[in-house]
Amino acid sequence: MNKSHAKFGRSWWPAHILVWGYAVLLAVPLYYFVASSFKSNDAIFGSPLAPPTSFGLDNFTTAFRTAGLGTAVVNSALVTVVALALTLGLAVPAAFALARSEGRAASVIEKVFSLGFLIPRFAALFPTFLLAAAAGLFHTRTFMVLLLPATALPLSVVILVQFMRTIPKEMEEAARMDGASTFAVLRHIYTPMCLPGIATVLLLNFLSFWNEYLYSLVLIGPDPDLRTIQVALPTLKSVTGTDYGVLTAGTVLTLVPVWIVYTMLQKRMQTALVSGAVKM
Repeated sequence: MNKSHAKFGRSWWPAHILVWGYAVLLAVPLYYFVASSFKSNDAIFGSPLAPPTSFGLDNFTTAFRTAGLGTAVVNSALVTVVALALTLGLAVPAAFALARSEGRAASVIEKVFSLGFLIPRFAALFPTFLLAAAAGLFHTRTFMVLLLPATALPLSVVILVQFMRTIPKEMEEAARMDGASTFAVLRHIYTPMCLPGIATVLLLNFLSFWNEYLYSLVLIGPDPDLRTIQVALPTLKSVTGTDYGVLTAGTVLTLVPVWIVYTMLQKRMQTALVSGAVKM
């Protein structure tokens, strides 16, 4: 028995080596990135992998002040939070309806949602620009708030439909016998049992919305009072010379909300991934 365990353990050594090698590939650039945010240009280019000699916040305060990151963070948070609320408000009922339907029409509608993956985002840029101009919402945050949920619905609906189809129909039938309405069934049965899927949708869409650059640049524009954080960051670059310590410090500041949201939702997402693997 011990020999079989030892043989089984040795067989996993290549996998352990690959995992630790991949971890190093991720950790080294992250260390370089964070360490550079506390250095000057001379220190970054002179000793790139050396730890910073001091941990002063001068680069962070300069980045925050120069790029107007305070206003940009508020704009990004406003656009992201409202867009996430709209996405969930549309995706959850749509997934509920598709998961409970068995006819050909529901199958066709679900496939139409799946076709959304085939449309490159850059290919829709010019039509979206024309639509924003025609609607009188060009250079406004309102259009971005309406656009982002539309881009996120295909993936969100497909993920939530798969989760809702795993819920036994007997639970809904029992709730119906107790007089529950369709909305009550969705609210008290389907939504609580799909929380891992909802957390996955929230996390994936948060990353997409928060890091959106191209559409934010074109549709909202570079106005300091309206621009998002991803549009504000490039203003730290200079034609005459870029302070890379300040630039990396500003980028680190933009990653803090991502880290906070991921920390809050990672357990739910891991539960969703594990449950999906078990179902397969």
